[in-house]
Amino acid sequence: MRRSVTAFIVGTALAATTVPSAVANPPAHPRWLSGVTITEYFPVPERWFVGKRVRAPGLPGLHRIDWLYSARGLSMEGDGLGLDGRRYSIDGLGKPGWVNGRGRPTRPTRRAGRWTNGRPFWKAGGFWRNARERPTFPLADGTWFDGKGTRFVRPPKGISFASGPSRPLRFWKSVAVDPEVIPLGSRIYIPAYRHLRGGGWFRADDVGGAIIGRHLDVFRPPPLTAGDGQFLPDQRVYVIPPRKTAPRSQLSVQWESRAGSHRAPAANRPARDREERRAG
Repeated sequence: MRRSVTAFIVGTALAATTVPSAVANPPAHPRWLSGVTITEYFPVPERWFVGKRVRAPGLPGLHRIDWLYSARGLSMEGDGLGLDGRRYSIDGLGKPGWVNGRGRPTRPTRRAGRWTNGRPFWKAGGFWRNARERPTFPLADGTWFDGKGTRFVRPPKGISFASGPSRPLRFWKSVAVDPEVIPLGSRIYIPAYRHLRGGGWFRADDVGGAIIGRHLDVFRPPPLTAGDGQFLPDQRVYVIPPRKTAPRSQLSVQWESRAGSHRAPAANRPARDREERRAG
């Protein structure tokens, strides 16, 4: 992209790294999974965008067009924080698809950060084409992002938005996964996040069109600045499928990191596990 307005989400489906192909089947028993790319996502703030405010299907008032349809906005992230301080989300995806900065179709591949025709710039609609047929959009100050638009491409049929979050996700507790690799509802231990209150334990609560293969997207609060966030390639995580219990001996298997050897302590199992044991 040509301007910093959209260069703020760290790594979410866009970092150029290679992720091993997905396991043949989701794990049926607790196990370590290596070669995992970890990124972060959050309700993307509308205040970070500079597009003209327009009407959107399903939303009250006017909202910035790049917040609605760009590859760094609501259409990609799923959840956002409006200028009015309210939470909003994508409700209907409409016709799937994205275009790159040249206006050509592109889609994610099983290699994290790799797209068939380069990084996405915009949803496949809801933008103008300039004299060179490249995507552009009007800015709040009356100018244009990349030259004046000469032809409007309508938003995808069926796309809509809604008030409120898309799912009951929890900051630093929920992750988005590829359900063909990690089943929804799985508990996941991420050693790189062991310093957090939850001790590095998360739950697979969400999915994403660009979350493919061994790729986890950690749900977090919006950062203070656009460039904050983590991108962690080649990580090792521990996955406990739904309705399974990790053997203590297996949970204390050593894992290696650049900082040295560490253990995944059984005491860091989610509080929900302890409550279930007490209830039983």
